[in-house]
Formats: sequence, structure tokens, C-alpha cells
Amino acid sequence: MNDFVQRVAMKAVLINKGKVLLLREAGTYDEGTNKGRYQMPGGRIEPGEHWEGALNREVREETGITEFTLGKPIYVSEWFPTIKGVKTHIVAMFHICTTDTDEVTLSDEHDTYEWIDLENWRNFDVMSPEDKVLEATVKELLAS
Repeated sequence: MNDFVQRVAMKAVLINKGKVLLLREAGTYDEGTNKGRYQMPGGRIEPGEHWEGALNREVREETGITEFTLGKPIYVSEWFPTIKGVKTHIVAMFHICTTDTDEVTLSDEHDTYEWIDLENWRNFDVMSPEDKVLEATVKELLAS
């Protein structure tokens, strides 16, 4: 596996008033591999960056949301996309986060967003592993 670039990512299961934020990847995003599909805000940790700082930065960059409460980890996954011809191994940690705002300002990586009811997530073209994260989130929230 020496021909892979490895990345670590932090993703937010961002909840406001019982709804989860999903962002749709824009067709113009040049590093995108899931154009037109929905995902959660987040992204790669920069070298030397603390994971919590990376999560805050990515949520702010992708949504404009600056105030949210970090909760517990809900899911860990990995995937192997080819980005601009480079085989990549991404390991991502998903955390439940809550916010009091529903105002979103998108970056150029996404072209629309939805605050969705958890029971309706299957009505959206959600990329993997976000589909498994949403299943885990539904189970977690119903158990509490």
C-alpha cells in the first residue's frame, strides 16, 4: 500500500433542534469524488493541526457556523478514493455536535444544504460512510 496518500479527517454530525445538517458536494469541487451526493461537514486535518481545531476550522469553512458544542464520537470509518489521479486512504472520525443556529453559508465545495429529520435521511442521496453514520446516530439518539 505504499502507493497511497494517507489522510485523517474529522467530520461533524451537526444537530440543531433535532435535525442534522447535510451538504451536497458541488460539481465544481475539483477534489470531489461524490458530486451531487450529500455528506456531513468536515475534512482533513492539516499536518501538525490538533484534531479539534481541524473540526472547528472545517465546520466554519464549509458552513459558516462558528458556534457549536462538540459531543462524543459516534463513528470511525475509512475509504479509498482516487483524488486528482492520486490513490488516497482517508480515515475519518465523526462526532455528534450541537448548534443553536440553522443559518448556513456554504463554501464553494458544496452547492446546497438541508437540515433533515433523522427519520427521513434515506430520502437523500447520502454518500458512504455518512449513511452508516446516520444509522448509528438514529440508534444513539433513540436509545437516549
